[in-house]
Amino acid sequence: MTRLITDVAEAAGLLRDGALVAFATETVYGLGADARNARAVAAIFEAKGRPHFNPLISHFDSAEAAFAEVVADPRAALLARHFWPGPLTLVLPRRPESRIDLLAGAGLDTLAIRVPSHPQARDLLRRAGIPIAAPSANRSGEVSPTTAAHVLAGLSGRIAAVLEGGACDVGVESTVLDLSSPTGAVLLRPGGVTAAAIETLIGPIGRPIPASAAAATRTLRSPGLMLSHYAPRLPVRLDATTVGGEEALLAFGPAPLPGAGAVWNLSPSGDMAEAAARLFAGLRWLDAEGARLGLTAIAAMPIPATGLGEAIGDRLARAAAPRE
Repeated sequence: MTRLITDVAEAAGLLRDGALVAFATETVYGLGADARNARAVAAIFEAKGRPHFNPLISHFDSAEAAFAEVVADPRAALLARHFWPGPLTLVLPRRPESRIDLLAGAGLDTLAIRVPSHPQARDLLRRAGIPIAAPSANRSGEVSPTTAAHVLAGLSGRIAAVLEGGACDVGVESTVLDLSSPTGAVLLRPGGVTAAAIETLIGPIGRPIPASAAAATRTLRSPGLMLSHYAPRLPVRLDATTVGGEEALLAFGPAPLPGAGAVWNLSPSGDMAEAAARLFAGLRWLDAEGARLGLTAIAAMPIPATGLGEAIGDRLARAAAPRE
């Protein structure tokens, strides 16, 4: 039986004991486990039904603690000073003496690390005193959770507890930047920190690799690179300019398309931060409402590919992809 709890100290104790605890970050709710504990890490994959080749992000309470597990170069140190704590994940070479379980890194020679900014998450990390591996707290391939209720809807009975932390502010996962090569940086996943903001500090970076190519290699350098990901049960149709009464509409801006059977507007004012924060909740609501009304699909209006719009578009493209 999964419990909804409010005591951070209790959650920290459960994690130290090897249990799975979902907790809020500024991006989405994460499904946490002791990143050093092989059984606990394996339990994450079991609870999510997650492919074992897809690595996990390890969370730390400070850059110092994170960099103790990887080989950090000056680029990483500079980005950490500017964006940590915050929604940026760095992929760096793993230190030979790293304590992080190999399964958490999918057996790769790199690790994905981050320092979250959510106050409760930082308190949890400090109290637990361990690195916490934490993918999004949902069944693999489904819509990521931004509230405790979302977590319980998908994982109740599969994990020990959910630590109530309110709604997530950013609403899309962290940006993932691969710095494992000293000669270049590659954006593996757009997210809460924009590519433009990163480039102002370290210069040009490579753009995201095609999701289908990443999936085909089965050697993913980052979480969130599966092609069919963040997927509701109803099929998603992108860049809709018309919508039928048999469809639900994921709208954006002050003029939603007329005629839909159900509507969720990401941001009536066209605010990209509001849209990102409401994306996963909107997909969940439209999926449930569409099933209730017998609708056949979710039509998504175009989202400008600027700033957080790049991350929103990435998530929608994965939601619309053929199921894997």
